[in-house]
Amino acid sequence: METGLVQKNLYATWNQPYLYEYLLVVNLTKEVSDEVTMEKQALFKQFGDKIPIMTKPHITIASFLAREAMEETILRYIQRICSEQSAFDVMLNNFSGFPPDTIYIRVQDPQPFKQLAKELKPVREYIRSCSCPPVMLITNPHVTIARSLNEDVYLKALLQYSQKTFHQIFTVNELVLLRRINQFDSCKSINVFQLKPAIHN
Repeated sequence: METGLVQKNLYATWNQPYLYEYLLVVNLTKEVSDEVTMEKQALFKQFGDKIPIMTKPHITIASFLAREAMEETILRYIQRICSEQSAFDVMLNNFSGFPPDTIYIRVQDPQPFKQLAKELKPVREYIRSCSCPPVMLITNPHVTIARSLNEDVYLKALLQYSQKTFHQIFTVNELVLLRRINQFDSCKSINVFQLKPAIHN
């Protein structure tokens, strides 16, 4: 969703009522999530822009549209993929922006996320074979602080946040699949997929 994959609805114009939107995400640990939420609240308090929908902070790996009847097969594919992937550490390091409207926290090493996206090829092919829109995969993993800002607020916030620091490390042990019926619906958790325990030397 830009050079990366911004956590917003990719399919806002979809008009097929039988299609659900799915998001495959990494949730942050409570400690890191609380700190990110404080940053979100501070930004909107300072700049006085519209109050954001306070979604739980996360990192999106993939977004796609699919029919509910496809869900069982999709779950099997993702379960198999996750069972072969090891847990990994994520370092969040400072702020940046996606023009024209998004402020985010950078992921220092995007490679584990890109590897996960690559492994989702069977899911992509299955969804394509069912005549659904293409799966959108992450290319620039990040944690969104604010999106849909007006241009003025975005430029002011980017100038300030580019000089701020943020540093947290957490371990990804699982992925979560979310679903909603349309862009006005709230996301509901459909399944949690455990990764293999990390092997430490």
